[in-house]
Amino acid sequence: MRSPSRFLPCLALTLAACGGGGGGEQIVKPIDTIPQLPTQSLRQLAETRHPRVAIGVAVGGLFQSSNARSQQFMTILPREFNALTPENDLKFGPLRPTRETYNYTRADAMVAFARANNMKARGHVLVWHQQNPGWLTNGTWTRDQAIQILEEHIANVVGHYRGQLAAWDVVNEAFEDGAAPLRQSVWMQRIGRDYIERAFRAARAADPTVALYYNDYNIEGLGAKSDSVYELLRDFKARGVPVDGVGMQAHFIAGQLPATMRQNMDRFAALGLKIQITELDIRVPTSSVGGASAASLATQAQNYRDVFNLCLQVQACDMVVVWGMTDADSWVPGTFPGQGDALLYDAFFNPKPAYTAVRGLLAGN
Repeated sequence: MRSPSRFLPCLALTLAACGGGGGGEQIVKPIDTIPQLPTQSLRQLAETRHPRVAIGVAVGGLFQSSNARSQQFMTILPREFNALTPENDLKFGPLRPTRETYNYTRADAMVAFARANNMKARGHVLVWHQQNPGWLTNGTWTRDQAIQILEEHIANVVGHYRGQLAAWDVVNEAFEDGAAPLRQSVWMQRIGRDYIERAFRAARAADPTVALYYNDYNIEGLGAKSDSVYELLRDFKARGVPVDGVGMQAHFIAGQLPATMRQNMDRFAALGLKIQITELDIRVPTSSVGGASAASLATQAQNYRDVFNLCLQVQACDMVVVWGMTDADSWVPGTFPGQGDALLYDAFFNPKPAYTAVRGLLAGN
């Protein structure tokens, strides 16, 4: 969804500096004091007890970097997770800085790492209204030219990873909030509403087997926006447009999970769609002095368990992806001041109550 935050409050004097974020070089804990991991990891429990549901994480600046935090990240990554999503490296802007240039190096390394460690990889994202290059957004394209750029991009990128990915987020966040009209993105303005269908058809032509997803936020429960997405995908299924699933981002606030999430998932499943929780984080109130309260973290832990449990219960749901590993590397604090600590691990890679709650669920406790 969003680009990673570069803001982090000073948590303690053990931080070398504030603002580690993305690359995270400033937040270093001595290697000999890294907490011991549980005997059975999330991945081991999922694969032995719940093999239908993969557990994924978004990977970004810490992936194969040359610092102590990256070493910790790369150790935990294949132990605890059996799926990964490149956080930014497959978005249009970072991937294609000029019309003629594609920068596949980092994304290729992530996909190769997933393959070497028997992990699934998700492609995120082909078509979005953000993180587009200036040459695209500032161009005075005719409709036909915009269609050509869209289709050539999808053909190149999906074709490059043909047969290597478990899923693609083909179109991301096409709807506004509220009454949920289609967002006036560069694609909507230059092509019109049929850009969404064109994107899915181009993706299927480039890879006949990869699962194709529509991805969005605030569509987890019943409401105007999820209704709009439902009607779009219902129409696509009726007309044979190649869509295989819906991605529910699940950027939540602790204590505010949608009460109608199961009902909503069931109606998408009834269309014959797969469901994936694609960008899960659950933010809590924080302060620069005390961080998050124990009560907030307890609520967060229960909510994480609830979301994972829903995916275990709904047969159409086959993956949950957490949007980052540690609180130090989350996009949340930079976007929602006074909120954060949204992930399974704290800034020092300590498993939080949320991790323990998910692990207990997977273990049958």
